[in-house]
Amino acid sequence: MQMLKSIHDQNVATGHSLYSTAMKFRLLRQYFHISQDILNNFMDEHDNLKQSICNDTKGLLKLYEASFLSTENEISLRNTTKSTLRHLMRYIDQNRCGEENIMMELVVHALELPRHWMMPRLETEWYISIYERMSNANPLLLELAKLDFNIVQATHQQDLRILSRWWKNTGLAEKLSFSRDILVENMFWAVGALFEPQHSYFRRLITKVIVFISIIDDIYDVYGTLDELELFTHAIQRWDTKAMEQLPDYMKVCYLALINIINEVACEVLKNHDTNVLPYLTKSWADLCKSYLQEAKWHHNGYKPNFEEYMDNGWISIAVPMVLVHSLFLVTNQITKEALESLTNYPDIIRWSATIFRFTNDLGTSSDELKKGDVSKSIQCYMNEKGASEEEAREHIRFLIKETWEAMNTAQRKKSPFSETFIGVVKNITRTSHFMYLHNDVKSSISKILFEPIIIPNVALALK
Repeated sequence: MQMLKSIHDQNVATGHSLYSTAMKFRLLRQYFHISQDILNNFMDEHDNLKQSICNDTKGLLKLYEASFLSTENEISLRNTTKSTLRHLMRYIDQNRCGEENIMMELVVHALELPRHWMMPRLETEWYISIYERMSNANPLLLELAKLDFNIVQATHQQDLRILSRWWKNTGLAEKLSFSRDILVENMFWAVGALFEPQHSYFRRLITKVIVFISIIDDIYDVYGTLDELELFTHAIQRWDTKAMEQLPDYMKVCYLALINIINEVACEVLKNHDTNVLPYLTKSWADLCKSYLQEAKWHHNGYKPNFEEYMDNGWISIAVPMVLVHSLFLVTNQITKEALESLTNYPDIIRWSATIFRFTNDLGTSSDELKKGDVSKSIQCYMNEKGASEEEAREHIRFLIKETWEAMNTAQRKKSPFSETFIGVVKNITRTSHFMYLHNDVKSSISKILFEPIIIPNVALALK
């Protein structure tokens, strides 16, 4: 970070080559205000790529990756995404029948999902496997990267062991047998949000919060009657054990366990920051349950919301605002009055993250699930409203994801009361949604990240 600051302060962001300039732009744009104009040397008078760089695949790939850090109204960078995509697609077509090579793998990987949208731990595991096959790979650097990956993974495994004991001791798996038992998947969201070893306590607490999202989501989606859901929503709004009296037994179990966990979070924050954040935590849960209830009512009444209605509720019902409110208090060293006030209606950076979450979640819904029509998704709402085909609707949602990432990039660059750590959590948990909802082989990838250490030949020989 200090080196990047030095490069920024010395105003040496431009480089002699497309590759170096695009690389510097992407790295610096993550933390500083860098104008898109530094890329002008590679554009002609019509704002198209100069012919002289159109065969520089390595440079075009870096420029393509850099373009995803665009903010709202940066038309030039938006055009850069489209033009570099065309050239990279042409490169793939021209080399499709040739021998496999690393550049081809890098290009295909980037076109599947740009690095700015990629979950960091997943990208680390993948890139190590690529780097060790490069002819110019530094053996010491490679071994260090593998050791670091394995050490961090061991920390995550310790987190999971502690959480597994907690989950078993709650007895909720037996008492609420209708709910999904997906502790590993729930913890993986926390790993995606903040993977560094020193943040174990955050991962453990936020995983407990996410566990209750799964349980309560199943209550509203699968198990509870509409009358019961009305009672549960009212009880959440009251946040008082006396409100349990009218609930059925299975809801009492869930309600009391939830209160205990959220009160635990509030007590930790009070102890560390001398600030009572319980009203903000409980409000986020009330907002979530009201949005769940709205969806349950739509389903019960056979009502099909329009796209705007659906999204006005959907960015809350995806549960991201609630998770990020809890995360804010767990990763912030100094909780300011400005930060607390911003939570009343949720700041833009949380809204945009939640919107991307909702879109990726809906894109992950299969065509068969859409045809069942049990619950409206943004894809269905758009199809009904515009008379569009499913593929047209999906393409529109993909466009909106790109547009919302630009809005989130814009929000990140504005002055805000939030720490860099919290903003990193917002971005990383959003990136994790791309993986969890749209990746082809989630279980295998989770296994690689959490349970399969990378083999280090020298270490393996020493152990023998």
